Amino acid sequence: MKNYQLVVVLKTSLDKENRKKLLETIKTWLKGAKFTKEEEWGEKVLSYVIKRENSGFYINYLFEIKEEFAKDVEKKLIANDNVLRHLLLRTK
Repeated sequence: MKNYQLVVVLKTSLDKENRKKLLETIKTWLKGAKFTKEEEWGEKVLSYVIKRENSGFYINYLFEIKEEFAKDVEKKLIANDNVLRHLLLRTK
């Protein structure tokens, strides 16, 4: 098991209900992960327009998971249209 940090930027055009569903879906993709921290950083203005969005909703996760699951999650995040950007880092 390795430690990871995942920062996800979601579209602000999502309503609160759909945003919660998407966050639960992301957690199911991380099956077997031991979450140590979850933070909602809220809505922030983006430096530049991404997918016609001027701002994004930021979420930060710290968790432990096997390396092969982390790579699968990254592929799913890229494929999801409601995710503007993500950053998956392996931490110590």
